[in-house]
Amino acid sequence: MTRAAGLACIVVVALSVAGCGTRRWAPVVDRGRSAPPAASAAQPVPPGSYMVKRGDTLYSIALDNGADYREVAQWNGLDDPTKISIGQVLRVRPPEDRSAVQVAPARGAGRVEARPLDSAPQQGRGDGTAKTEPKAVRLPYSRENVAILSKEEKPDAEAIAFIWPAKGKILAGFAEPRSKGIDIEGRIGDPVVAAAAGRVTYSGTGIPGLGKLVVIKHDNGFITVYAHNKDILVKEQQSVARGQKIAEIGSTDAERPKLHFQIRKGSAAVDPMRYLPAL
Repeated sequence: MTRAAGLACIVVVALSVAGCGTRRWAPVVDRGRSAPPAASAAQPVPPGSYMVKRGDTLYSIALDNGADYREVAQWNGLDDPTKISIGQVLRVRPPEDRSAVQVAPARGAGRVEARPLDSAPQQGRGDGTAKTEPKAVRLPYSRENVAILSKEEKPDAEAIAFIWPAKGKILAGFAEPRSKGIDIEGRIGDPVVAAAAGRVTYSGTGIPGLGKLVVIKHDNGFITVYAHNKDILVKEQQSVARGQKIAEIGSTDAERPKLHFQIRKGSAAVDPMRYLPAL
């Protein structure tokens, strides 16, 4: 084969290869890294529980759920109430009563067949008709009995006679969720009194933004909150009377001297103006 013929063959082969079409490159896969697992759906928080968020304290969690922080610590086995972590799920309602005793069947006992109880025989009148017992008692007419029958149960709002915890004009009203209570103007050292009789469940500075704080638990599930105090004059677990001086107005965690006052029914903040006497 001559040199010219050889070159011609090389050209033909090259053209035939080029005519086979455009080459498609396979995608590059990094097999050294495993694909990230799909994000698991957030588990719902069980009823009666709460997931800790940034800025929470055990004291604020207890207050927002109408509970005593000592009880919340006990329900969750917390030795130190200051040690909670973001994402931690805490029980904020008492656990179910497990005090009921279950009696196991005695060994060797025979099988007992369950049967409905026979109805008790009705006493006859002698004329073949059954005797029926009266379902209500007729009271003789008297003022006392009329008062008993006409007396209506008072709602929770009227069951406790709240009084004003401080003297001063209203600086800010109830506006949940921004404000869960009212602000009452005062001077440094003015008295703060208990709005109703109860038991002090918290006193301290453990809730950010409220300064020196007193929390009192009352009957019927009511709780009152007294914030921004200068001095606290009561201790936790102490019983207080309505009108008893519990603190002095201050400006801790506040821009001016004032009392921030809340009334809560369980875990819900309610407007104090609905429960306090008219000015």
